[in-house]
Amino acid sequence: MEFQLSNRGNEEYAFESKKDGQVIAEIIWTQLGDVMVIDHTYVDGSLRGQGVAKQLLDRAAAYARENGYKIDAVCSYVVKAFESSHDYDDVKA
Repeated sequence: MEFQLSNRGNEEYAFESKKDGQVIAEIIWTQLGDVMVIDHTYVDGSLRGQGVAKQLLDRAAAYARENGYKIDAVCSYVVKAFESSHDYDDVKA
């Protein structure tokens, strides 16, 4: 699945995927200096169980690495992923 970077204003950004103009998957963060505060992950019910939330987090983590950012996990999905995997240790705030 492909995700587009969206600047939503007021330092809020997202990687999102749309279908027929509707957001079907997204991960949202507030950019505070060099820290991405991720506070929301959404995956449409039609996509659940397909690993889309992990793909979103992986894309956000890659973006953080590309830009020298760290990630502060607020979203429950990201908190759980950070606790259960060492894949993101290098980007944890």
